[in-house]
Amino acid sequence: MYNVDMKAEHLHSLVWMSRPLMQAAEACVEAGLQGTELTVRMRAVLEILQRHGEQTVPEIAARLEIKRQYVQLMVNETLSGGFVEQRPNPRHSRSPLISLTDRGRELIEGIVSKELAVMKTIGADLDAEDIETALKVVRAVTGKLKNLAGD
Repeated sequence: MYNVDMKAEHLHSLVWMSRPLMQAAEACVEAGLQGTELTVRMRAVLEILQRHGEQTVPEIAARLEIKRQYVQLMVNETLSGGFVEQRPNPRHSRSPLISLTDRGRELIEGIVSKELAVMKTIGADLDAEDIETALKVVRAVTGKLKNLAGD
């Protein structure tokens, strides 16, 4: 019984630590964006496009797991900044493809490179297997919580 209770308590702590983790990560990302004209949410759009190529707004929303209407605002910001461009979508005339401009591509590549250097420093004294296990646990818990919530 004690082991089950401790396991549940540790899992509960893990879930609740996700908020301060994300707040700290967002603060670091925000600091790294100074002087780039990007906001954290604009950076998210650029990263999706860098990783997955051109996407529609609904596709970006699905990858970010947030509402399409909010992503449309994010995309509009990146469009007005010249970081992305719209192209006709042969699969759907009312949902254009969003792709990185050269400016957007260069910027997000530099940002991600700097962020990975920070992660390398942060992770220097962490065991690679521990990181892999933590990632596996977080993915499993996230999936199960989404299932419970009906997502």
